[in-house]
Amino acid sequence: MLVLVAPGQGAQTPGFLTPWLELPGAADRLGTWSDAIGLDLAHYGTQADADAIRDTAVAQPLLVAAGLLSASALGEVAPSAVAGHSVGEITAAAFAGVLDDTAALELVRKRGLAMAEAAAITETGMSALLGGDPETTIPHLEKLGLTPANVNGAGQIVAAGTMEELAALEADKPEGVRRVVALKVAGAFHTHHMAPAVASLEQAAAELSPADPKITYVSNKDGQAVATGAEVLSRLVGQVANPVRWDLCMETFKALGVTALVEVCPGGTLTGLAKRALPGVKTLALKTPDDLDAARELIAEHAA
Repeated sequence: MLVLVAPGQGAQTPGFLTPWLELPGAADRLGTWSDAIGLDLAHYGTQADADAIRDTAVAQPLLVAAGLLSASALGEVAPSAVAGHSVGEITAAAFAGVLDDTAALELVRKRGLAMAEAAAITETGMSALLGGDPETTIPHLEKLGLTPANVNGAGQIVAAGTMEELAALEADKPEGVRRVVALKVAGAFHTHHMAPAVASLEQAAAELSPADPKITYVSNKDGQAVATGAEVLSRLVGQVANPVRWDLCMETFKALGVTALVEVCPGGTLTGLAKRALPGVKTLALKTPDDLDAARELIAEHAA
């Protein structure tokens, strides 16, 4: 049983799309999407520096485009389930047939702009905590005024809040936490700081006509499978200001009997979590086109 997953913001690195654009038709496809959303995806994916692609309004559509481009390079794929971390949920919605590729990119463009605008109100950020027990870590974060914005499982929680609150965390780590690592994001996503973006996304979502998922769509709100396109869209809107529960998604993968997990470009983060939390599940991250053959072999072995 195969699950196809899409990473969230922070997975991007300078030039990561360069080898993908050498594939037949990839540059033309990216160009069409760029025209549709008014953003030069090829430039940002091949030439822009780390600061430029850290911009929320750029990073989010870039990640969705990368996920769609790399998945299409696999050819016909029949996963049993799909899921995405944070903005990766929009990529997963396209995989499940809830939105077509262009609609997904138009939505994520509006999402990125709305979240960048919300992030500009107060200087905020996010940091990953490695190690520790959630029962100890989460109350400690709340004591410091921080939000456990991503509960990722496998010993990782991401805290979000103001830069002052994050500085206090560096000086006062929860018991058992080995490291605190600042993330390459430009705001406190999945917290109350993003509330202004929700109204903008509600307007954008009202213009869409989502289809019901053709395959099992696992929501990172609570790890539950969502049966209707309307509910998927509602959750995509709400999740910008609510925590991501990737730990619960992985519990659902386990309950579904998933035997293999493939993470689309720029893969690595979610496969790393799966290796620790889902022992026995084979994993593969699509980082460059050199990974495609191995991914196809794994898919052929494990797809429904």
